This record gives sequence, structure tokens and C-alpha cells, in this order.
Amino acid sequence: MGYLRSVGLLVFVHITFWPSQLMIVWCRRTDELVDGPNASHITPKALDRWEKRLTDLFEGRPYDMYDAALSDTVSKYPVDIQPFKDMIEGMRLDLNKSRYQTFDELYLYCYYVAGTVGLMSVPVMGIAPDSKASTESVYNAALALGIANQLTNILRDVGEDARRGRIYLPQGELAKAGLSDEDILRGQVTHKWRSFMKGQIKRARMFFEEAEKGVSELSAASRWPVWASLLLYKQILDAIEANDYDNFSKRAYVGKAKKLASLPVAYGRALMKPSAKFMELMRR
Repeated sequence: MGYLRSVGLLVFVHITFWPSQLMIVWCRRTDELVDGPNASHITPKALDRWEKRLTDLFEGRPYDMYDAALSDTVSKYPVDIQPFKDMIEGMRLDLNKSRYQTFDELYLYCYYVAGTVGLMSVPVMGIAPDSKASTESVYNAALALGIANQLTNILRDVGEDARRGRIYLPQGELAKAGLSDEDILRGQVTHKWRSFMKGQIKRARMFFEEAEKGVSELSAASRWPVWASLLLYKQILDAIEANDYDNFSKRAYVGKAKKLASLPVAYGRALMKPSAKFMELMRR
């Protein structure tokens, strides 16, 4: 599962920020290498060449017009190359790995394919001048949002991924719950499965809560779309619950009416002054 399948709502975050759009284009192109129509022909050497192109564009030697546009952006903002390299590392994992034994292993994968997007975005979206939060805490919140989104993708797409030969749920946690790959491939919603999913959803929500601490610290122009993205994606977890945890044959999604209803809520949160929302969350 690469970045492309999680990018839909994140595009909304960047829709008014041309520099961030360029990063989204790069992320899409990177994901296409392992999830696109030519994925079966992609080798580790192809990813090595893609990483070389990345280094070249950061050094002002773009290969094509898309690279040139991103090269111009990274020359104007304090963008670090490492998250981009880490995303490519996530693509390498997708070539070679279809199971994760522990949550620590899964977390690292989620960082590679989605947490990196948050780290890429903060420098161009900017931190509010009057924010009292540390820069580190804002970046940590951006990272948490990426992790939360990817965990949500994984929980939403269990059945679809299993049919592609991939099971992203931690194997050790499945075994502890009395479940196995065979149970997932069978696709039956049982008491054990519901109990297991409740724990997985709870953890994803914890990452969303961590992410909320940093959104109001972003620049004023960035806050509304980021809040909207967060609130909309968070509701996918509600939809999984509404489907009675059947993520084998039902795809959880947020309907148009709920999406529209979320926008004014997101706007209201975006109006909160930097650090005010952070302090509110810390008091919970």
C-alpha cells in the first residue's frame, strides 16, 4: 500500500499551496513506481535511479519540468531532502515485504509512506509567527497526522489488501487476539475480529489526537484545509465502526453530506489562535 491511495484528502490540504502541490505530484510519481500500471517491472535499481534524480533536483539539476518546478520550490523553502529519501525507502519495503510482525515495524512503514508527507509540508505551509509551541512539537504533530492517516488506510483496506497478498496488521497482535492470516483471508466478522479492530481504531485515534495539538500552530492560511483533512479522514474510523467492523467486503467512506458538514467545523477550529488549541488539548 503506497502513498497514492491515501493522497485523496491530503490533496485538499495543499490545494491552495502551489509549493505543496508540487510535493504531492512528486509523491504520486514515487508511488506510481510500485503501485502504478508498470509496477511489476520496477526493480530496486529503478528506485535507486529515482533517488539519484531526487538528489539531482535538490542540487539544481532537474530531469524534467516536474523536477524543475520542485527544484525551484526546495531552493526557496527550508525543505529537507531526508523525508523524500525516506518515502523512497517505503517503496523499497513495498517491493519486498507484505507482512509486519510488530507495531514498531508497521510504524516505521507508516512513517516512510505517509509520515514523511507531514515533514515535507511544514516548511512550505509555515508555522504561525505568534505560535508559542516548539518547532519540534509542530513537526511531531505533522508526523502523527501522517501516521494516523496511514493507519486509517490500513484499517479501511484490510480486505482489499489481503486480496493483493498483503496484510499490514501486526502479526503478533493478530496472534494475541487469536487471529491469523487465514481468518483475514476468510473475511468473516467475528467477536474476536470486532475486539481486535476496536483496539486498532483506538490507537489510530490516539495519533489523530496527537496531530491536533499542532494544527493550530500552523500559519493562518494553512490551518483550515489541514483541519478539514484531519476531521474528514478521522470519520473513516467512524464509518468502519458503523459497518460493524466489516472491512473485508465493505469499504468505509465519508458521505458528501458529512464532508460538507465538517468544513464549517474545521473553519471554526482554524480561527483559534496558535497555542490556544494546544493548551486546550493538553488540559484534557
